[in-house]
Amino acid sequence: MRIGVLTGGGDCPGLNPAIRGVVYRAADFGDEVIGFEEGWKGLIEDKKRPLSIKDVEEIINYGGTILFTSRTNPFKEEKGPEKVIETLQKNNIDALIAIGGDDTLSVALKLHKLGVKVVGVPKTMDNDLSQTDYTFGFFTSVEVAVDALNRLRDTAKSHKRIIVFEVMGREAGWVALYTGIAGAADWILIPEEKPDYDKMCEHLKKKYEEKGYALVVVSEGIEVPIETITEVDEFGHELLQKRGVHEYVADLISKKLGISTRSAIIGHIQRGGPPTVFDRILATRVGVKAVEMVHEGDFGKMAAVSGNKVISVPLEDAAGKPKLVDEEWLNFMKVFEK
Repeated sequence: MRIGVLTGGGDCPGLNPAIRGVVYRAADFGDEVIGFEEGWKGLIEDKKRPLSIKDVEEIINYGGTILFTSRTNPFKEEKGPEKVIETLQKNNIDALIAIGGDDTLSVALKLHKLGVKVVGVPKTMDNDLSQTDYTFGFFTSVEVAVDALNRLRDTAKSHKRIIVFEVMGREAGWVALYTGIAGAADWILIPEEKPDYDKMCEHLKKKYEEKGYALVVVSEGIEVPIETITEVDEFGHELLQKRGVHEYVADLISKKLGISTRSAIIGHIQRGGPPTVFDRILATRVGVKAVEMVHEGDFGKMAAVSGNKVISVPLEDAAGKPKLVDEEWLNFMKVFEK
């Protein structure tokens, strides 16, 4: 068989291990793997390269993606779906493996309904995809964020300050929640819960009096009355949702408490660097599973993690249905507001 593979949407650690898993498992079946570059753009423009074991044997160590990526949506391009199908037919691609988040998998689902034999591999550093326990990229991004928070603690202690640390998370607060709990933050603000700034400041005042500093972790998507960005990508997402969330929260704390407060934002640093061991193994497992699904004719589905198993689940049940922080996790987070 000739199997096509692409990586779409935002980059994150684990994409290269997933590609590697696809190529290695395909070799067991004697398949040829063709990598399409820059996500769906590569299928629209027929930008491709063959992938052999020699090409991928060491990429498990690297962040990013050797196939590059983009936020191109073929359903927003003139005759985009037709061009995708034409490219697949011209290159004699028997099946396509699409590695990406909700946007990429939503396109995969639409193409499947048009007759394309496609399998999805879920990835997102936000961990907000439904029907899978975890997505690769998430744990690496949180490890990076926790390391940054620990460094901010040192300077907060030294200067007797409160520091507000902003992490990624437009709609889901998983990154902020895990970073805040694992990094022993004093308060966490996430999009799923309306901020109670009075309660937060009361708590921060108490913590500051106890130890001389305090740390706040805030998700970029929280509700704040500041300027929003109206420019959107081809999937309808704001490219930069809000400006200065961390600065707004820090300024509010400083004015309410009269305590020296600073802020920091990790931004795209979270997306880079070598994947953690967990993400390397997870990405490799779902990449391998995707090839097995191709040979089982299990199309229109994605490789997902359930407990300790990798299973296939319908794209219909996952795409367009974000996994948000639920009440159970919110209650768990509040355990540490003491």
